[in-house]
Amino acid sequence: MLSRIDLRGRVPSPAELRAALPRAETDVDVVLDRVRPMVEAVHHRGVEAVMEFTEQFDGVRPATVKVPAEELAKAERQLDPKVREALQETIRRARLVHADQRRTDTTTQVVPGGTVTERWVPVQRVGLYAPGGLAVYPSSVVMNVVPAQTAGVESLVVCSPPQKDFGGLPHPTVLAACALLEVDEVWAVGGAQAVALLAYGGTDTDGAELAPVDMVTGPGNIYLTAAKRLLRGLIGIDSEAGPTEIAILADETADPVHVAADLISQAEHDTLAASVLVTTSEELADQVDAELRRQVHATKHDERVTTALSGKQSGCVLVSDVDTGVKVVDAYAAEHLEIQTANAQDVAARVRSAGAIFIGAYSPVSLGDYCAGSNHVLPTGGCARHSSGLSVQTFLKGIHVVDYSADALREVADKVIALANAEDLPAHGQAVAARFEKR
Repeated sequence: MLSRIDLRGRVPSPAELRAALPRAETDVDVVLDRVRPMVEAVHHRGVEAVMEFTEQFDGVRPATVKVPAEELAKAERQLDPKVREALQETIRRARLVHADQRRTDTTTQVVPGGTVTERWVPVQRVGLYAPGGLAVYPSSVVMNVVPAQTAGVESLVVCSPPQKDFGGLPHPTVLAACALLEVDEVWAVGGAQAVALLAYGGTDTDGAELAPVDMVTGPGNIYLTAAKRLLRGLIGIDSEAGPTEIAILADETADPVHVAADLISQAEHDTLAASVLVTTSEELADQVDAELRRQVHATKHDERVTTALSGKQSGCVLVSDVDTGVKVVDAYAAEHLEIQTANAQDVAARVRSAGAIFIGAYSPVSLGDYCAGSNHVLPTGGCARHSSGLSVQTFLKGIHVVDYSADALREVADKVIALANAEDLPAHGQAVAARFEKR
C-alpha cells in the first residue's frame, strides 16, 4: 500500500533527502487571492461579513458570535461521563507538564551599577482556534488553553466553527471542554473569517464588543492558514500548520501490527495526512504492508485512510542501518516521530528535528494526542527543523530591562561613541556624551 524509496547502500545529502522524501503538497499562496477579500471584508464590515461567510461555508447563521454562557454550562452538564473523566485527566496531565515550562526573570550584573534583566511578560489577549471539519477536537482546546493559562494570559477567547447540527453553536464537546477549563468566552466562527475577526475585533449582533487579540494559535485548514499569513504582524501566530504527519523509524525488532496501526491513526485525520515508515528491514516493510491492508478495512474511515496512505505524501523508505535512518528522519523533520528500534532511547537522543518524539512500543502518537501531558500543536511540513510546538513560551514575551548608573554609563561611554561613529550615526554617540557635558 505504501510506495517505496530504496536508499540502501547510499546516504543522500540533506538537500537530496528533502527533495526525495514524501511530503504533502500544500501551497498556501494558491488560496491567498481568495482569502484576502474575505479578510478585507471582515476588516471593513465586521460581523456582518463574518455571518455571510459563515452561512456560505458552514451552512448556518448563529444568532450571535459569542456563545451564551448558559450554552457552555449546558454542554458541560450533558457531557458523557467517560468523556468528562478523560478530558479532566488530559487537563491534569497537560497542566503538570506545562507548569514546568514557566520562565523566571533573570538579572545579570554586567558591571557595578549596570544590570540587564530579562523579564517574561505574557501576551495580554489571545485567540485560540479549535478546528471543526472532518473531526471534533476538544483535545485541541486543552492543548491551546492550558499553556496560555499557565503563561498567565489575562484574556483569551476560543474560536470554533458553528455546526449546523447544533443550531449554529460549536460542537457541544468543544464547548464542554471550554467549560471544564473555565473559559468563559467562546466565539462560534471558523476558518479565515475567524482569524480576521480575532485580529480586527468587532461588534456582535447583540451590540456586545468582540475585542481584538494580540496573538492567534491553533491549527486549521489552508484557508485559515492563509489568513494567518496575511495578518501576521498585526497579530502574532504560532505557525502555519499544514497536514498532519507521522514518521516511524523502525528496525526488525518492531511489531508490524503496532507500526501499521500508528500509520493508520494519522491517516485517519485527513486525505492529505502523511504516514512515513523509515526502516532497515525489508521484511518489516512487507509485514507492515500486509497489516495495513488488513487493518484499513476494519477502520471506520477506510476511504479517507486509503487515500492518505496511497498518496504521494506517504511512503516507506528503506535504509541500510539505523544511523542512516536517523539522518533521514532528521531531514524529514516530522511533526510526530516514533522510534521503534532496539535501544530506542539512545536512538531518540540522536534525533535533532521533530515536533515530538515517541519512544518505544508503548508511546504511540495517539497517547500524545490526548493524555501524555505533552502538547499536540506541533510544527508540520519540515518546520520542526527550526521551530517548536506550542508551549508556555509561545505566550510569553522576553523584555530586556536596562538599568545603568551614571558611573556605569561613563565607564563605557567612549566605546558607545566609537561604535556610533563607526556606523556613521554620530547622534547616537552624542546622546551619551550629552549626559556628561558641563552646562
